[in-house]
Amino acid sequence: MRLLKISVIIFILALSATVFAGYFWLKNTSPEKIVLNVGKTIGVSLTNGTNLEKVLGFDKSKTYLILFLNNTELRPGGGFIGAYAVVRANKGVPEILKIEGSERLDNSAATFVDNPPEPISRRLKVKHWYFRDSNWSPDFALSAERALQIYQTENGIGAADIDAVIGFTPTVIEELLEIIGPITAEGMEFNAKNFTEKLEYEVEYGYKDRGEQFNDRKNLLEDVGLAIIAKARENLLWRLQKYITLGKKILAEKQVAIYAVDKTNQELLRQINWTGEMRQRSGDYLMWVDANLAALKTDAAITRSLEYRIISTSTGYLASASMKYNHTGKYDWRTSRYLSYTRVFVPIGSKLVKVTGAITKDSQGDLSIGQGTENGRQWFGAYINIAPGTTDTLTFEYLLPETVVKQIADKQYNLLVQKQIGTNDVGLTLDLFFAKNTNLNTNLNKYLNTDKEFKINN
Repeated sequence: MRLLKISVIIFILALSATVFAGYFWLKNTSPEKIVLNVGKTIGVSLTNGTNLEKVLGFDKSKTYLILFLNNTELRPGGGFIGAYAVVRANKGVPEILKIEGSERLDNSAATFVDNPPEPISRRLKVKHWYFRDSNWSPDFALSAERALQIYQTENGIGAADIDAVIGFTPTVIEELLEIIGPITAEGMEFNAKNFTEKLEYEVEYGYKDRGEQFNDRKNLLEDVGLAIIAKARENLLWRLQKYITLGKKILAEKQVAIYAVDKTNQELLRQINWTGEMRQRSGDYLMWVDANLAALKTDAAITRSLEYRIISTSTGYLASASMKYNHTGKYDWRTSRYLSYTRVFVPIGSKLVKVTGAITKDSQGDLSIGQGTENGRQWFGAYINIAPGTTDTLTFEYLLPETVVKQIADKQYNLLVQKQIGTNDVGLTLDLFFAKNTNLNTNLNKYLNTDKEFKINN
């Protein structure tokens, strides 16, 4: 029950202090103060006597950088950072310091961080590492640290005072609308089914039909946010259990991730797995990470199915990680070819054998397979390009390192499969065929909606 109570407090903070709702606390403080004071009344402690109300700014002012991670344009750290907000909370009452599209911060900056990752500079044709592209690491803590560095370099408001970074995807709002029902803004209905697509269209194209200027195109967010708050406050106490359940769900499914600058607070959040980090475990490991670099929202039309196989060969245990992509979209304002720089993160010491399904050339020349290490993991990377209405598969084959081979021999094999922040409904199939004398052969079919751990002990 403690976890559920903490979940609802964090969820309300993350939701209310976002692009769609947080802005309106200034105009509508009373209901939100009631909600936050529910959390204060609960007085939940995480561990080690540190009270959650301190983390949330009940004892002294706290400043949060809120990132809107658009997972219809998937990036390693959850999604393209289309907008952001800076929120200062003092005794549970927030003050919005800034809220705007991330392109405004990048376009107005006088200084920049140079040398972006090669795929970003190559495909997006930029020489600076902009704030909007800062979440290149699938580890949210590393992405948040980079976002803060770039935010400070670009002289974002309150940059020196940020206590925590909270990232959330539009899936959070969709889930909320499932509870509260549809809302109306500027005469348009937004519901759980159409919210993300309709809002994207109205902000990118529909503003012209409404007679608005380009710089005013995101004003619709104000009416949307007000409508969400008005609807959410109806029968608040009667819906509280649903909010608690939703808070737990979106945190477990990594639609919300939190990074605390203070190391003690970060460790507390890490213990309950809310940080979106690449978890450190001995044994086998797999994390599949896509980065949409085509600048459209094509991830909304992509379905994924991940298969992981291990077979015993004369040269060792050969692992194969394959993602099957089904592009259900077409060429339109929202979707196009799916172009991703895709990385698979595996145990340190793994040796790449081959890659199939990757593209080898683009308009700038040959494309090589990338390799590197990050956060205690080996990674291999390649580009994919999938046309609308087609299905394709990308496969990385590699030999497992001796550390995992020894686990198998000792019949103590374990596997951690981590979910990329922001993904939804990824299928997962495991086909583990070890040497016959180990008696560890298994076949499993799951959905990778949360991080999955598997242990086989015989």
